[in-house]
Amino acid sequence: MESQNTNVTENAKAMLKNAKTLKLHTGNLVIRSRLKKKCPSSPSEELQDCIRATLIDWLSTTQLPSEGGVSDTVDCSIPEATEAIKPEEREELKVSVKLFLCETDQSSIPEAVEMACQTLAVSQLDSVIIAPRGLPEGEVQTLAHLQPAWEVLEALVGSKKIAAIGTSDLDKDLLEQLYKWSQVKPSSNQVNLASCCVMPPDLTAFAKDFDIQLLTHSDPKELMSSSTFQEAVQESTKELTVADWRLEWVLRYSIIVKSRGIIKAKGYLVNGRKASP
Repeated sequence: MESQNTNVTENAKAMLKNAKTLKLHTGNLVIRSRLKKKCPSSPSEELQDCIRATLIDWLSTTQLPSEGGVSDTVDCSIPEATEAIKPEEREELKVSVKLFLCETDQSSIPEAVEMACQTLAVSQLDSVIIAPRGLPEGEVQTLAHLQPAWEVLEALVGSKKIAAIGTSDLDKDLLEQLYKWSQVKPSSNQVNLASCCVMPPDLTAFAKDFDIQLLTHSDPKELMSSSTFQEAVQESTKELTVADWRLEWVLRYSIIVKSRGIIKAKGYLVNGRKASP
């Protein structure tokens, strides 16, 4: 049995070694968190713990494909921990998503949305909040920084992949600029109370006048760096070289029972890509 387990792990490592893209799904953390001995101190620590745990479980259970070939893309997930939505319960549930972009390539947005829809077995996400890639120190975010991603989100609303779109950490002036410029108006704006203990009155007034929901969050400016992602993969896979892997995006989802306001499922989808030589 030990020899068999070793072979399974080595097969999985061979798949990772030859892969160019890693797509990871943590599964439903509402179920998996019951097995954890500690509560994470931050969203970043939670994500890092989940990547490690998912990779370790996946490495111990994955066989090489029956056809013997090794794909460029590795789908790392634990089937029994996945919470797909049944058609008969879809109307009772709200699927909310926050997408953290780690690269400037806007093509990752429809890719992430499609992966979320496929994973959760839905045709449309009820809401998507975008968290753009952080800017270099000293650079101030402007409307020009937001426009490319927002245009992609608007197209996804037009194709009915997303019902509503929102923003994160915009002050009143920038939120107003986005509202006036956009075709699809922001339905919500998240505010980090770590940097703002009380909602700014001007932001509150503008949001009320234009029916924008103000939400709070505790996410850091950078949820996870590529180096932290590499560290999590390295700790799980031991001898594999991970220095050439970079993190492209992270999507966090919540499935909420509308009538009761409770979270039925939550989890992360993570996309990493190996840098071209």
